[in-house]
Amino acid sequence: MHTPPPAELPDDIEQCHGLIKALAEDNRQLHQRIDYLLRRLFGPRSERLDPNQLILFAWGQPETAPAEQRSAPPPAEPPRKRPGHGRKRLPADLPRKRIEHDVAPEHKVCPECGRQKACIGQDVSEQLDYVPASLYVVEHVQLKYACTHCQEYVSVANKPAQPIDRGLAGPGLLAHVITSKYCDHVPLHRQERILARHGVDLSRKTLCGWMLTTADRLRCLVDIMKTAVLESKVIHTDDTPVRVQDHKKNRITRKAYLWPYVGDAAHPYIVFDYTPTRSRDGPERFLREFRGGPNRPRYLQCDAFSGYDGLFGNGHHVLEVGCWAHARRKFFEAKDTDPIRGHEALLRIGKLYEVERDANALSAPERHALRQQRARPLLEDFRTWAGQQRTAVLPKSPIGKAIGYALGNWLALTRYTDDSDLAIDNHPAEQAVRAIALGRKNWLFLGSDRGGQAAGIHFSLIASARRHDLDPFAYLNDVLARIPTHPRRRLHELLPDAWKQVAP
Repeated sequence: MHTPPPAELPDDIEQCHGLIKALAEDNRQLHQRIDYLLRRLFGPRSERLDPNQLILFAWGQPETAPAEQRSAPPPAEPPRKRPGHGRKRLPADLPRKRIEHDVAPEHKVCPECGRQKACIGQDVSEQLDYVPASLYVVEHVQLKYACTHCQEYVSVANKPAQPIDRGLAGPGLLAHVITSKYCDHVPLHRQERILARHGVDLSRKTLCGWMLTTADRLRCLVDIMKTAVLESKVIHTDDTPVRVQDHKKNRITRKAYLWPYVGDAAHPYIVFDYTPTRSRDGPERFLREFRGGPNRPRYLQCDAFSGYDGLFGNGHHVLEVGCWAHARRKFFEAKDTDPIRGHEALLRIGKLYEVERDANALSAPERHALRQQRARPLLEDFRTWAGQQRTAVLPKSPIGKAIGYALGNWLALTRYTDDSDLAIDNHPAEQAVRAIALGRKNWLFLGSDRGGQAAGIHFSLIASARRHDLDPFAYLNDVLARIPTHPRRRLHELLPDAWKQVAP
């Protein structure tokens, strides 16, 4: 609110009281924003809620339950099976080095009869050790042949195509740098120092050039994965910001975005798309071919970002699916300023997730029937409760914004009950962007838009490999060695799921 200068302050008492109330409301909202920012910076990020806190409120049971049911204590949950204690066995496929410890020669003689003792067994204990990563030089020797009589007709053996033409790095080193940067979040300037400890001086500029070149080499695989993801019935997507250098503004960084697109079980890939801004052009361009039919709709599960709105309707037959995790997060943030309503909303949403935990183990028809039987009544009760509370809270307060978000996106939030292939939240996409959030704390920013596009390619391959429980290094090492000579019409053999079937 704009505060008038002292000369323009009203003399009327009622106007002064109104001005004071408006200032008090502005001050309250300002304190709420400060508290929210402090929690984001220094508070715990977990949204877990102790269920014992709910019994402090009169509505510990749903209002629709009978009185005798509300007063009855909840049934005791069966005790969870705790993981076993003790040291886990080491993997059998790890190489082993046998070191035998023998007794002293004087202890091999029996002190009673003087005869030599016989070995009757052994005690074996395992110790895990580590050998630092090592570099080695591969010498490509191209033999030459010539006629000794004519001194002409020289023949030279061909050298196999390499991931980087005339490049110094082999596929193993390239796979190591990619995995370290985009999977383990070790920035290139740290890798530069690590390589220097092994006696090899490679500048970060050289390493950066390798990342750009390998991204160009691997782009064809990501294009195939993108085509497959766009054939999915359901796509999960989200966005996460990254900083990128803006060389036009004296190396000041600006905000860009990476968008993960997670395919369904029949198209098990994760493709990251880089955009220099958060405009709707990014998702509209990527999802241009994502279309359904009158009897076969497609679903896009996302947050309530308005940039997706152009994808819904217009005869595209793409339906929006909301995310209850986003809705729950807003109520969790509001529970400190309005604990009664905030905790009740969290309790009601928790009931929806209880239904999903039971539904996950069921077949598709059974899951759909269970949602109709149990989740639908809970959703209708939530909608009725939220509508009643909406008139009793300030629209711009945290609880008012949380209720407004839920009711404003109600159709998208309840659509998951219509199809058993849909999920209650956007967890696959949020899980995909978590790796980016971890990496931002280490590499801080991207060097250019081209570097952002390269990052999207590498993140796509690593995330897809991890989705299939592959070792990203082993996968990239083999793919980088084979892709220069692999037939273009058989590139699908190098995708993570196909590679896993015939992994060396």
